[in-house]
Amino acid sequence: MKTYDAILVGAGIIGLSLAIELRKCGLSVLLLDKAEPGREASWAAGGMLADCGLEIPPALQDLATASARVYPEFVHELQDESGLRIDLRDQGTLLFLDAPADDSFRDSHALPASLQEMEPAISTTETPLYLRERCVDPRDLAAAAIAAARHRGVDFSSGDRVSAIDVAHGQVSGVTTEKTRFSGAVVINCAGAWAGQMGPHRLPVRPVKGQMLSVLVPGKNLVRHVLRTPDVYLIPRSDGRLLIGATLEEAGFDKKTVPETLQELRHAALELVPELRNAKILEAWAGLRPATPDALPILGETGTPGYFVATGHFRDGILLAPITAKVMTNVVMGAKPGFDLVAFSASRFDV
Repeated sequence: MKTYDAILVGAGIIGLSLAIELRKCGLSVLLLDKAEPGREASWAAGGMLADCGLEIPPALQDLATASARVYPEFVHELQDESGLRIDLRDQGTLLFLDAPADDSFRDSHALPASLQEMEPAISTTETPLYLRERCVDPRDLAAAAIAAARHRGVDFSSGDRVSAIDVAHGQVSGVTTEKTRFSGAVVINCAGAWAGQMGPHRLPVRPVKGQMLSVLVPGKNLVRHVLRTPDVYLIPRSDGRLLIGATLEEAGFDKKTVPETLQELRHAALELVPELRNAKILEAWAGLRPATPDALPILGETGTPGYFVATGHFRDGILLAPITAKVMTNVVMGAKPGFDLVAFSASRFDV
């Protein structure tokens, strides 16, 4: 039986990014996934890199800001190592609020030009705020991260669910799957919405369902910016696709799409951009975001030596992937994480 320095459970963008960082430190790494790498929440995400203080919990702001800042470098590195292109856009976001914003915030995020100049197809009398945020195609990102991880020498085992985190003499010794067992002194739970389904500690992580659809717009530049309203968000891709999302549903592990729900999203999009009536629907899907009781991720060590957790990122997994990888690598290697992780400690849930 091969022994690894680190075994990561969950090959979404969090697990992939962390595996790459650990390999940079010379560790032998195994990345396990119950299905296909990168095909759960990472595949379903919209990819808005929204580090705006209005939506990010205060305790998470420093990590979010730091992660957004390094994103171009993160993407460049993945492209360079994988040979794949990642659609990273920096046109920014137009945010339509359902409540007044603080005057100073509103003043600092005023439109740099008229709304008609910025988005001629929009039909609204409201004035949005302009946020200098990027967006990324998470499917591009995941594909590049998988290729980069393989290039770095990360081992993969797919389609084999982890049934137990093995503990011997009070510390982690590896994992047992439905088919076999792998040995390792460090195990990191990056299993997203499924993170609470394996021991030795039961993490309070639950799935929150999000439904969305994509359309092919008539003309690639019909929508140039990410558009966010209280009812819907629209995310343009450089190839002419436009994502319309997304719901927040407490529906357990149900990933079925509901035609009526998708129709409501489409109608909200049409109210904002009427020309989308001519857009061709390409795809509809649902994903499961990993949520915690306090809406903060769980990052760091647990009460069992060798067992670490990096999960519960909820709607911010794509945004927080690069900084999570760096912080968790520092923690695993026994270095200072670079950020105060007390608010994200597993111990807040008696883990």
